[in-house]
Amino acid sequence: MMRTTVGWHVEMEFMEDDEHTRAVATVRLPDGSEVRAHGHASRHHTDSHQPRVGEEIAGARALNELAMQLLTKAHGEIDAASGRTSHPIHV
Repeated sequence: MMRTTVGWHVEMEFMEDDEHTRAVATVRLPDGSEVRAHGHASRHHTDSHQPRVGEEIAGARALNELAMQLLTKAHGEIDAASGRTSHPIHV
């Protein structure tokens, strides 16, 4: 049995101001394509200033969107190769 090891590196970038955090998640796939997704978080004015928490929330939302885009891409490839419609599992 042949095994292949593949690694993906996801890049996360954050842009922040006093009340908002925006995240961009990018993954470059072995087929040469790139998938990019965005997430955001807003701090309520009564909450304490905790930039790390905003990054975690915005980052998680970007990664969630990235996952959904990857599922859509994979199902499109299944459909193209098989000539039928695949049925994605919704998370």
